[in-house]
Amino acid sequence: MYDWLAAVARWLEIHVISLPIYFAAPAMIVIGTLDSSLLSLPEINDYLVVGRCFKYPHAAFYFPLFAAIGSVIGCNILYSIIRRGGQAVLRKRFPIQSIKRVEKAYERFGFLAIGIPAVLPPPLPFKIFVATAGALEYPRWKFLLTVMIARSFRYYLEGILAVYYGRRVLVFMKDNGLVIVSIAGTLVLIGLIIYLLVWMRRTPRATVNAETDEVSEVKGSPD
Repeated sequence: MYDWLAAVARWLEIHVISLPIYFAAPAMIVIGTLDSSLLSLPEINDYLVVGRCFKYPHAAFYFPLFAAIGSVIGCNILYSIIRRGGQAVLRKRFPIQSIKRVEKAYERFGFLAIGIPAVLPPPLPFKIFVATAGALEYPRWKFLLTVMIARSFRYYLEGILAVYYGRRVLVFMKDNGLVIVSIAGTLVLIGLIIYLLVWMRRTPRATVNAETDEVSEVKGSPD
């Protein structure tokens, strides 16, 4: 367990993890919203999901959903702020070189540029991807849907693992973060290769069809 988690674990145990669901669920949403928007509370959401599902195994069916909802709300707030302020606000908050790398990621990978960081745990940065999506005016519905799916996958996976392995899941995430990133990167690369192969096969067909249509129009046109 992280050192800072040890200092706040007891407080979280009393004020969030052990609360009745009608208090714990809103608290989880609020914490998730703050973490993904105005504040930075790394691993708090993960710890709460793991702790709740470990203590109440049946919570693995629904509690991760509250964390995902809070994260989506927070991302939408940050997205909206940056979208209104544009590049000027974005560059005040993040280094220009990091922004350029993220912009290239959006250009090359589309929704995967937000989906992969949303799944992976810290220390991979996430807010810069959210903020850049706002500055680039990435379609809001596609952005929010991607975040919801990715965050739900992450928190449900943690919740299920917590039922079987307890809070050691957080230690695993810390010690094997590089392995997780490598596996995710490999999967993205494989997916990109498949996409490019399919696109290359479809492009010649589309070109041939377009040429055929042009020839037909020429033949059918009056002299």
